[in-house]
Amino acid sequence: MAVSLPPTLGLGSAPDEIQHPHIKFSEWKFKLFRVRSLEKAPEEAQVERKDSSEGKLSLEQSPAVVDKAGAEKPALPQPALKPHPKFLKKSHDDEGKAREKAMHQANLRHLCRICGNSFKNVEHNRRYPVHGPVDGKTQVLLRKKEKRATSWPDLIAKVFRIDVKADVDSTHPTEFCHNCWSIMYRKFRSAPSEAYFPRNATMEWHPHTPSCDICHSARRGLKRKSHQPSVQLSKKLKMVLDRARQARQRTKRAQARISSKEMMKQIATCSKIHLSTKLLAVDFPAHFVKSISCQICEHILADPVETTCKHVFCRICILRCLKVMGSYCPSCRYPCFPTDLESPVKSFLSILNSLMVKCPAKECDEEISLEKYNHHVSTHKNSKETFVHINKGGRPRQHLLSLTRRAQKHRLRELKLQVKAFADKEEGGDVKSVCLTLFLLALRARNEHRQADELEAIMQGRGSGLQPAVCLAIRVNTFLSCSQYHKMYRTVKAITGRQIFQPLHALRNAEKVLLPGYHPFEWQPPLKNVSSSTDVGIIDGLSGLSSSVDDYPVDTIAKRFRYDAALVSALMDMEEDILGGMRAQDLDDYLNGPFTVVVKESCDGMGDVSEKHGSGPAVPEKAVRFSFTVMKITIAHGSQSVKVFEEAKPNSELCCKPLCLMLADESDHETLTAILSPLIAEREAMKNSQLMLEMGGILRTFKFIFRGTGYDEKLVREVEGLEASGSVYICTLCDATRLEASQNLVLHSITRSHAENLERYEVWRSNPFHESVEELRDRVKGVSAKPFIETVPSIDALHCDIGNAAEFYKIFQLEIGEVYKNPSASKEERKRWQATLDKHLRKKMNLKPIMRMNGNFARKLMTKETVEAVCELIPSEERHGALRELMDLYLKMKPVWRSSCPAKECPESLCQYSFNSQRFAELLSTKFKYRYEGKITNYFHKTLAHVPEIIERDGSIGAWASEGNESGNKLFRRFRKMNARQSKCYEMEDVLKHHWLYTSKYLQKFMNAHNAVKNSGFSINSQGCLEEDSLGLEDSLETQDSMEF
Repeated sequence: MAVSLPPTLGLGSAPDEIQHPHIKFSEWKFKLFRVRSLEKAPEEAQVERKDSSEGKLSLEQSPAVVDKAGAEKPALPQPALKPHPKFLKKSHDDEGKAREKAMHQANLRHLCRICGNSFKNVEHNRRYPVHGPVDGKTQVLLRKKEKRATSWPDLIAKVFRIDVKADVDSTHPTEFCHNCWSIMYRKFRSAPSEAYFPRNATMEWHPHTPSCDICHSARRGLKRKSHQPSVQLSKKLKMVLDRARQARQRTKRAQARISSKEMMKQIATCSKIHLSTKLLAVDFPAHFVKSISCQICEHILADPVETTCKHVFCRICILRCLKVMGSYCPSCRYPCFPTDLESPVKSFLSILNSLMVKCPAKECDEEISLEKYNHHVSTHKNSKETFVHINKGGRPRQHLLSLTRRAQKHRLRELKLQVKAFADKEEGGDVKSVCLTLFLLALRARNEHRQADELEAIMQGRGSGLQPAVCLAIRVNTFLSCSQYHKMYRTVKAITGRQIFQPLHALRNAEKVLLPGYHPFEWQPPLKNVSSSTDVGIIDGLSGLSSSVDDYPVDTIAKRFRYDAALVSALMDMEEDILGGMRAQDLDDYLNGPFTVVVKESCDGMGDVSEKHGSGPAVPEKAVRFSFTVMKITIAHGSQSVKVFEEAKPNSELCCKPLCLMLADESDHETLTAILSPLIAEREAMKNSQLMLEMGGILRTFKFIFRGTGYDEKLVREVEGLEASGSVYICTLCDATRLEASQNLVLHSITRSHAENLERYEVWRSNPFHESVEELRDRVKGVSAKPFIETVPSIDALHCDIGNAAEFYKIFQLEIGEVYKNPSASKEERKRWQATLDKHLRKKMNLKPIMRMNGNFARKLMTKETVEAVCELIPSEERHGALRELMDLYLKMKPVWRSSCPAKECPESLCQYSFNSQRFAELLSTKFKYRYEGKITNYFHKTLAHVPEIIERDGSIGAWASEGNESGNKLFRRFRKMNARQSKCYEMEDVLKHHWLYTSKYLQKFMNAHNAVKNSGFSINSQGCLEEDSLGLEDSLETQDSMEF
């Protein structure tokens, strides 16, 4: 006969004799024999079940008889019937299996769940439960370290990577040893300890088998009595018995399931305070009704909460069940604690609140939304059928914060009286201190220490200070080094007596959320040749370069982010903008995409970045930065593509995010290829995959389109493998030579592409037609190196403006010297013309001479006032008219390629562009023939020939320029000065990190709010109180005694 043990042998369900951890085997065997002797035979038990009309407790549930004195005695069994010999072996087998399972589980209680060692072998014979909250010492440590984990399963998962929430008591031990506890404690304390982990890998636990290692090791050295072989049962009889046993088990499970659900409904007792699903106005499908109903009471969800196993219940129902039935989910038996309950995502709550329900009042036939149900039933004061779907104590209940002040007083009246009575008795009537202390304790209990610290500071009269994100924004935007910020932090704290600014370690914690490598993500399908790990921060730019003797010696320092991690961080930084754009377009928050993200790539070199102080390795004096800008995000909605985000200032350094920084020369093709090739490989892999990223609590899909347009002429030729800009092939967009472009200034079309350049390189490398050098060069149209970065054929607006301004500056010099009359002027005369022009421009236009044309000088030079000043140096009136007309045509064409959206900003100039360009070309070929006969500059050719075609293709040229990357050059120098170190490697890491934080939209919002507060007149005086100048307070201090931020 089988030992009556439950299906899952847990700590609370096994007999007390088995639960004792130090019992000897002989004593346990004797007591097990006593338990078996009190049990009934199977046939008798079946007869009694058939005869009884009411469900009585079986012997498996340990019935007891209560005597008059109140003591419990075990119930005496009736005389058992002798079983038939055919069933003798069956009962012995079941009895033996149950005994082995009980022994296996008893042995498990002596082992550690994590390392598998016996508790007897541990020096400290202490043990800790695997499930449940942490002990007091560990909780104090977690509060100091501001960790959110409050239960052992969370800590074990973080330290040992073991998920113990799905453990089964019959397979896994339920406790762990002090040695494993010491390892976890040392992990969070960050201090040396003598604890060690005895195994290289964690233990794997398996269900009990006849050859179980645990049981064999436990019974080693003990002599067992072998069982006598029993008579073999027939095969047919075995099948009949198995089917009967399976049928009984199914019946028991069904009854237990029904009884447990009914028991949970009785525990919840919410039939009078929650709305039934029968009140739904629409006949929804059964699976939808099940998803919006509580799995305990089967009513419409009221104040819904979600467990860690993703089951949804009413808050009051799940809390009552956890209190009565234990800390596990009622649906799947997964371990669950009240501290694990969280609110569902907002999209689910919005769907739930928008459901239409019928008013239960007999005289009312209205259908209202669940969100407005409470307000509606308040009009039926005399109706007995109406009740509020969120209720406590039978009274109408809304969320406390959504009530009026009078309703809040009414609901909290009893609590207020209790608190007042306690305050009068213990605290001298100080009700405010008691309430604030209760709130502070509630925050500490939930590990919300930041809010608790702020509240405690307010209670002590010190104020809460600035948030770490605000302090980080101030430090980054004011370019303060660590020592400068720490000095300011100490000074302000000493003067005001308050911790207004946060310490540096708080700023470093705030940095982690904003830097790449913090947010988890996934690619479908996985990226080719790219690691699947997501916690990747700053890496070495040369990490993928294999080093050997024969390789090219790369003498440089490079730091970069991984491309996909940087894109994820940029998207999460724009989370509020994306969700706000969806709401502005009347789209639902729960739409998961796919989103299409258009990214502009920029790369540019920086000259003269050498340090004038310090030591370290010898590095080149030039640097290169590769950046990207998120230009536009759209979402597919039906058959349309809706724009949810567009960068308002695409040429600002605030939106140009750095991806790679290297101390190298942009003309060094080998170094540039070695460092940027891994980036390009990651970009190519992302083109054929989709990003799965959780944003706003919903897993969303993103696809990326990369456009390499932020390159100047020199870098385009470098990465596309073209000859230098002084080559015969003048243009990077078409195959025209310099002579062809000068003979036909306007009529050209874009013919070059990255794929075609790759094919031409293969022809150049292999020379399949065995041609001469000149013939081969003419065939490949100037391709002489392998292209390694795909660029979009376009014009860089900034460098186009600079190149054209340099050409006008040259025209002004030639007009002053009247070269149209005397073309053969000496070099000394040309220098004298330039000196005359520089002196006059400085006098009239306040333009200082420069060594090299830049953007600021170009903007000031290309004006009508400059032409008028230059005309004062030219004697011929005819040349005055030609110069004025040339500048006038140029100023009409310039807005077309400089504006972000020419169709909106300058539609008239866009329509007249073809006419103006033809007239401009005509002037160059006639009035200024002395300079442009048989030759033309690169940028003049692009301006006259390719602008309309690019505008028609992309809609804009200025928005895709490299101006944002050029503006970041000054940031590089400032951040390098801010983070000056002896080690250049760490210095580059800090520069890249702070440059990335400078472009964070999250920090920019804090900085804008801080500047708004500063401009409105708020100041912090030496007493530590916040003042506003506009209020005119009498006790405000003088200006020199206050520190204004």
